[in-house]
Amino acid sequence: MADPAYVAVDWGTSSFRLWLIGKDDSVLAESRGNEGMTTAAKTGFAEVLASHLGKVNAPENLPVIICGMAGAKQGWVEAGYVDVPASLSSILTGAVSVPDQSRDVRILPGLAQRDPARPDVMRGEETQLLGALGPQSTGSQAVCMPGTHSKWVHVKNGRVSGFSSFMTGELFDAISKHTILSHAIAGADQSPADEAAFGSAVKTAYDRPAMATNLFFTARSGQLLHGLTAAAAQAKISGTLIALEIAGAMSDAGTGVDVTLVAAGRLQGLYEAAFKALSLSYNTIDADTAVRGGLAAAAKTIWPN
Repeated sequence: MADPAYVAVDWGTSSFRLWLIGKDDSVLAESRGNEGMTTAAKTGFAEVLASHLGKVNAPENLPVIICGMAGAKQGWVEAGYVDVPASLSSILTGAVSVPDQSRDVRILPGLAQRDPARPDVMRGEETQLLGALGPQSTGSQAVCMPGTHSKWVHVKNGRVSGFSSFMTGELFDAISKHTILSHAIAGADQSPADEAAFGSAVKTAYDRPAMATNLFFTARSGQLLHGLTAAAAQAKISGTLIALEIAGAMSDAGTGVDVTLVAAGRLQGLYEAAFKALSLSYNTIDADTAVRGGLAAAAKTIWPN
């Protein structure tokens, strides 16, 4: 087994992921928990980190590189933002030191788009982006990172020209729980996913995005008039939201752009199915692999030896 080189941490709003990384770039150990920024702000960021470092038996002098919400204004230490347009490599040099720690702890900055017409921010996804493409990437890419607030980032020859956040996941939760459509999807999670209904909804909404609120209502009216199942109603809502996101993002992307999906688990499957339904070519990179890659690039820049 390789000797430990550093500790990598992805600290989200509600989740915490830590990896002990060896000098050969292998994952020697990992620790996960639900002590995201919201919890850590109450219990103490240093205490949460120390607990997980103990679980992986990290040596006392080992440095720690962190991305995500630990660097937010409400987080441990504010890491600020790198303004776009910006090179991916600028993320590597913007890390902020956490004071009064027995080891070297750094937090990476986020990205900010300060255009008054389209202000936007990201924190954590920039490290996935760096790991997915590398600081010296070439060509034009539209990078999709789905989640509660999905991010689509436009990169050309290693430079971020702009990005957009889409509230797809949060809207799905709100529509499913707090509108009349909650009745239409009751019990859907106990049934197999309806892939045909999902694909059909994706194509319809992508072609007719202006009809979105009508398309949502058909999840209920289709059930009342044509026996639409709960699983199909849920697929219709999900497919419509994801299609609206893709339609908006692709309208910004231009022609001849490669689409890279950075995802894992259920979201990976949904977005791949949507891209296939729309006959859009893409390549997929595992989200965990991407964030570790970005953290590794930062660690090697900060601690080259």
